[in-house]
Amino acid sequence: MSVDNPGILMVLRAPQVLRVLVSSQVGRLPTASGPLALLLFARQSLSLATAGLLVAAYTAGMAVGTPLLARAVDRWRQPPVLWGSAVLSGLGFGAVALTDGHLTGAMLGAAVAGLGTPPLEACLRTLWPGMLPATAVPTAYTLDIAVQEVIFVVGPLVTVLAVTLGGPSAGLVAAALAQLAGTAAYATAPAVRAWRGVPAARHWAGPLRVPRFTAMVAGVVGVGAAVGSIAVAVTGYAEAVGDRRLSGWLLAAQAAGALAGGLLYTRARPGGPGRLPLLAGVLTVGYLPLLLAPGPLPMAGLLVVSGLALPPVLTAVFLAAERLAQPGTVAEAFAWVATAFVIGSAAGSALAGALVSADLRYGLAVAPGAALLAALVLWGVSAAGRPRARLMATPPSSR
Repeated sequence: MSVDNPGILMVLRAPQVLRVLVSSQVGRLPTASGPLALLLFARQSLSLATAGLLVAAYTAGMAVGTPLLARAVDRWRQPPVLWGSAVLSGLGFGAVALTDGHLTGAMLGAAVAGLGTPPLEACLRTLWPGMLPATAVPTAYTLDIAVQEVIFVVGPLVTVLAVTLGGPSAGLVAAALAQLAGTAAYATAPAVRAWRGVPAARHWAGPLRVPRFTAMVAGVVGVGAAVGSIAVAVTGYAEAVGDRRLSGWLLAAQAAGALAGGLLYTRARPGGPGRLPLLAGVLTVGYLPLLLAPGPLPMAGLLVVSGLALPPVLTAVFLAAERLAQPGTVAEAFAWVATAFVIGSAAGSALAGALVSADLRYGLAVAPGAALLAALVLWGVSAAGRPRARLMATPPSSR
């Protein structure tokens, strides 16, 4: 990203943009710090495979809660939903910290922490059309997704620091406090308090009524599985080389690569469904070298490379979601994308946890395999839109 890019400068200089952008990122910190905090907490007394199930419970809770909370946002307002969910999630993290290694209680607490995760990602992206000129909205999406990668750099490091200073439960407390602080700063912004959903006819399926959107959501599950598997596989790798805390630095290296990829992608023209299979294919290729499992420093370099394509994929997904969603369902559409991602992440975490116990490379193979499946599904989404695109391009007089 270059500072002389007028689109990015227009976004950053617009009133309230920095406040809602930064506070949203702080509030979303547990999406990166939470899984690692749960893993490190569980590894005191549980196997890596069982710890992976704890992360799966957290992400499964997010999968259930996110679309329901976003639907409430679409029909009501953002602040009450955000306040209530942040408090609920914080109580869930606190419950896990008090379980003292009891698996059932820890899984219930993790599920509640995930269920109450504030839908800040979906909420922020509904604000852009009202805060910016229409020509700047695609740049805002791309910038938002690029900056979001800071979460995955800072989040694991915050967890490692908190655990180092205060023990495994401190990572959970840090995640809950960051989430509450970020949500408070975001929910009190004037633009957030003024926002209202678009009145529209409602259907129980919401944006899932659109077949291409539903198919795209299925492809995002594969992307989420690839990403979710990496956290568990990298934790297994760190243990194999003799330092469990190394996992935070390695995950931060991958996030740094994703941040770089996202910032570079802000210079590209907005893409939609037609660009998705190519970007998912690039994501697949980026994961393959991780199977080499070299020493820590080369592994960090490979993780940087593996992260480059993720923000471009997600940018294209969210732009496509905005185009495919019906009026009055945009927040929920964004939430379904996030839900699909965390469902995949839960599955990827659980699968990688089981496979890493057998062989580290089996766990590392989950990411390229899942990304390849996602690319195939998204190719189908792209192909399904081509006949309609040609029809829309035909002059009215020749129809």
